[in-house]
Amino acid sequence: MRYDNMNTEKTYANQLDQKDNLKDFRKEFYISNGTIYLDGNSLGLLSMRAEQAVDDAVNAWKKYAIDGWTEGEHPWFYLSEKLGSMTAPLIGAKKDEVIVTGSTTTNMHQLVASFYKPNNKKTKILADELNFPSDIYALKSQLKLKGYDPDEHLIQVKSRNGNTLETEDIVKAMADDVALIVLPGVLYRSGQILDMERLTKEAHKRNITIGFDLCHSIGAIPHQLSEWGVDFAFWCTYKHLNAGPGSVAGLYVNQKHFGNEPGLAGWFSSSKEKQFDMEHTLTPAEDAGAYQIGTPHLLSAAPLLGSLEIFNEAGIKQVRQKSLELTHYLMELIDSELSDYNFTVVSPTDEVTRGGHIFLEHKEAARICKALKADGIVPDFRTPNGIRLAPVALYNTFEEVWKTVHTLKQIMKEERYKRYENKRGVIA
Repeated sequence: MRYDNMNTEKTYANQLDQKDNLKDFRKEFYISNGTIYLDGNSLGLLSMRAEQAVDDAVNAWKKYAIDGWTEGEHPWFYLSEKLGSMTAPLIGAKKDEVIVTGSTTTNMHQLVASFYKPNNKKTKILADELNFPSDIYALKSQLKLKGYDPDEHLIQVKSRNGNTLETEDIVKAMADDVALIVLPGVLYRSGQILDMERLTKEAHKRNITIGFDLCHSIGAIPHQLSEWGVDFAFWCTYKHLNAGPGSVAGLYVNQKHFGNEPGLAGWFSSSKEKQFDMEHTLTPAEDAGAYQIGTPHLLSAAPLLGSLEIFNEAGIKQVRQKSLELTHYLMELIDSELSDYNFTVVSPTDEVTRGGHIFLEHKEAARICKALKADGIVPDFRTPNGIRLAPVALYNTFEEVWKTVHTLKQIMKEERYKRYENKRGVIA
């Protein structure tokens, strides 16, 4: 949407907040006084419901001991499946296609080990040059394990501008020797949403299996993975899903692949009915649960019970609508208030391809981020010159967006950023 003749005054932001259908959810999150938190695409804030869910899990351990695996409100033996069914609406999947397990990269290793099946002709993996490094590390190691040289067998689609990818360039790279495609749903820097539906269709036309990393899209935008026919996906839960640092990740496998043995089998890959028969021949679960490996990390999964409850009440469509309004308002204010200070917005401006955060480039980005934090605004620096700002629909306000841009304007006008070294910290 566009705000015609947009009022840049604070009172206008207050009016937008009054009309916000999601404003009551902000009360459920712990927000430090005097702080504007715009780094929810790196680590989401703690909600009271997530906190309570952890307390409940600890109390279940205290009360039931080993019987907690089958007793209590949320029996541990089935918790990964329960959380999977709660996650499914956010990605447009059937409940048995989703499991909460592992970490982002271990899930990626599992899925690539399961779906990368090179033969004499199809041996290459297609990715992109803008992806998060961890995904590329994993793909290269999987190629090495199969005896292939990553320099020859990993194809990375080039970006024309260093920030976004063209769908046509990705499709053009789907050559006859490609066996597997792994791409992000949303690019972690620019926030561009890739056309997952079309890319899946084009991959399948060429008999190529395709999967997506949803770390920066789940909880920020709706998906229709089952309808699109996506083969697999994986994600973390500590960003937009607000499940906490180190929280258990998730994966999706399309039901057409059910019945196949996972590439990396383990104790919890088993069918629940057969698991405690203690046989040395695996009988895999007949759903996404087959792609689990080890015992669920209960205390790191528990926050999701509270976090996903909030999402299912708010509705991902409403979350997306407010997110679009927040990021649009942010870009409009940047354009009107910061035009004299050499900032460049590299995120897509159109609603179809813009994710849940805005990426600004400036040659003094590192020290500008430090100045913002000194003024109580928490951004995210990305080397060498990027500033990510993520106004999150569940707990950020339009007034906070207004304050952020006007604070940034004062920092630039007074050159307060020059008090700091233009160098990232240990963790950017």
